[in-house]
Amino acid sequence: MGAVQTANPPTFESVWALLQEVAENQKETDRIVRENAEQQKERSERLDRQQEKTDQQLGKLGKRFGDVVEYMVAPNLRDKFRELGYDFPKANPNSDVSDRKNNISFEIDIMLENGDKAMLVEVKAKLTTEEVKEHIDRLEKMRRYADLHGDKRTFLGAVASVVLTDNVKEYALKQGFFVVEPSGETFNIISPNNKPREW
Repeated sequence: MGAVQTANPPTFESVWALLQEVAENQKETDRIVRENAEQQKERSERLDRQQEKTDQQLGKLGKRFGDVVEYMVAPNLRDKFRELGYDFPKANPNSDVSDRKNNISFEIDIMLENGDKAMLVEVKAKLTTEEVKEHIDRLEKMRRYADLHGDKRTFLGAVASVVLTDNVKEYALKQGFFVVEPSGETFNIISPNNKPREW
């Protein structure tokens, strides 16, 4: 039987060389990870910038679309409300109230008026429940402003939208709002579930 050959035990130099090689490999790995992280960060920042531009464009488009809806709805709104027993000889698109002294300010898309009542109409391309809640706040501000200035009229609310989900429509009706929605080439007004809410 021949002698068994054993491997030479590692020398300090060979272990040191191996450690240096591992260290170099780790540096290279760290560099690659860092570069990938920087590239990912740049991609993420580019995507964020693109999303911000898209959001701005959608906001502008939504505003323009809302303006178009206002101009489509406003001329015939008085006639439609007259059919429901509400006569408003005055229609004011794009009204606003700015009472700095009492810290009350808000905008009204369309305000229909007569001597006893005023109807504040909020117009949206796609109405949300949050916007219905904001319209309630707007009417509460209108009531407060009117009380401060001796205006005894009753205020009513309506919401108009091109895109309107059933749950948002039901929510608006339950809040006592009239709902204006498209119907073919014109639009319909749906009365609130119970008596219209008055402010």
